Amino acid sequence: MEILYKDRELTKKMGAASREPICKRYERKFVWNEVFKEYKRLEETVIRKGIYLRFFKPILDFILALFFLVVTSPILTITAIILFIFNEGKIFFVQERPGKDGKIFKLYKFKTMNDKKDSSGKLLPDSKRLTVIGKILRKTSIDELPQLLNVIKGEMSLIGPRPLLVNYLPFYTEREKLRHKVRPGITGYAQINGRNNLEWDKRLEYDVMYALNCSFKLDLKILFKSIIKVIKKDDIVVALDPKINIPLNIYRRMNDRN
Repeated sequence: MEILYKDRELTKKMGAASREPICKRYERKFVWNEVFKEYKRLEETVIRKGIYLRFFKPILDFILALFFLVVTSPILTITAIILFIFNEGKIFFVQERPGKDGKIFKLYKFKTMNDKKDSSGKLLPDSKRLTVIGKILRKTSIDELPQLLNVIKGEMSLIGPRPLLVNYLPFYTEREKLRHKVRPGITGYAQINGRNNLEWDKRLEYDVMYALNCSFKLDLKILFKSIIKVIKKDDIVVALDPKINIPLNIYRRMNDRN
């Protein structure tokens, strides 16, 4: 350092030698070329994603949902008859849920709980209303099959963030609202990574990650892993534990207090 301090000429030469490769590497023309390449790459990615989401995905959803509906029709028919006999004629559970862009639609599931109430007229906890048949339907995921009708109607997709409750809408962060930029699905990225065993923040982050990175390759991966999980009965929660599976609105209020 002392030599450099004393020898100004040597300092200038070393400085020039150091700057030269940097200037060549980051000259204006080179930088703009790199920026243009990255822009084109992002543009192509957005175009590919847009084409898949707008055209190919809805067509694939319709064809596959119709196929699965036909293939599983014997199971659907038998389940409907059993529920009609043992569930006081009530076959389906129908509930409003937010879909793409927050548009409300009616979601269909096989009814797995009865409508028993306490002395004050309030419904009993879910764990006490879950029927024996309902437990079997949940373990095998058969209760979700009626949602194939939602897919055929264009309200849902086979793959996408699960449609949650309408009263959760005010409790999403701005980032989490991105989950509604795609159609909700029967199964999704969060479902193959822990399902209801995940904390809310992690589960919703998986939904956002899917919405931002949706692709044919990712959908195939989720579909394949979902089938494996159903066969192995992994991460399937039959009866939600109220101590673990806290509703989102309560979860957010608790965190706000902290």
